[in-house]
Amino acid sequence: MAASERVVERRRVFQQYKEDVKERGKPFYPYAMLHDTIMSLIVVLVITALAIVWKYSTPGDHHTVEPGWLGRLYDEPADPGTINFVPRPDWYFYFLFYLLRIFKWPPTVVIGTVGLPTVLLVILLALPFIDVRTERRLSRRPVAIVAAILVVISMGVLTYKGATAKEALGTELLAHVPSWAQQQGFQNNQQAIAGAKLFAVAGCLNCHTYLGDGGTNLGAPDLSAEGAKNKGIKFQVDHLTCPACVNPGSPMPSFAGLGTERLQQLAAFLEASKGPE
Repeated sequence: MAASERVVERRRVFQQYKEDVKERGKPFYPYAMLHDTIMSLIVVLVITALAIVWKYSTPGDHHTVEPGWLGRLYDEPADPGTINFVPRPDWYFYFLFYLLRIFKWPPTVVIGTVGLPTVLLVILLALPFIDVRTERRLSRRPVAIVAAILVVISMGVLTYKGATAKEALGTELLAHVPSWAQQQGFQNNQQAIAGAKLFAVAGCLNCHTYLGDGGTNLGAPDLSAEGAKNKGIKFQVDHLTCPACVNPGSPMPSFAGLGTERLQQLAAFLEASKGPE
């Protein structure tokens, strides 16, 4: 069908719609819009009412964490020195969260988290302009139905996988600490061993590498022979406290929240890492 014929057909269908509205139905404006506006107002009022109940049914003030009718108003104060917190997204991003386990950093993660969802979104937005047929019966649209079912199933499976995914919290790396100590020769240095355990669970190996473990995100260096540079405990503590202060432009986050004792342990571990014996 030529482009001009498609335009004529669409005009004919629209004119038929206008005639049908006059004979048997009501136009979208203002009737349907009025219904949508009323329903939207009801939803907003319900949300507002729930927020008020949540606020005023919670006992105590902002210093308490006792639950009210709809749960807690405030939670426990955040611990900046925690090493057990695992950041997780809201439930509607669980499918993307799980994609990070399928598409690994750095070679394919952009494909899974940006490329694939963007392509699917573009196809979804373009579909109404590509398929302009008036046929809407499900039995006559097998491709669209199968595609929609596959998308729903895929999103559901990925969301479930993301919601139930277990985080190791670095515990699998704790088993490597004795090997690190043996290779580096600090098996009798209790402070360095404590620092190695902290290094294993504090997320340091998300960016750095150490004796073959970890990643190389953002160009973070290998720390297997950091101690051979003889920078000293004070330098290591200062750098961990404020990386950008010691090394201007450093993307490394501050670990000041770990506290003085833990920073000393990490520094002892780094200074004891002279390279494999």
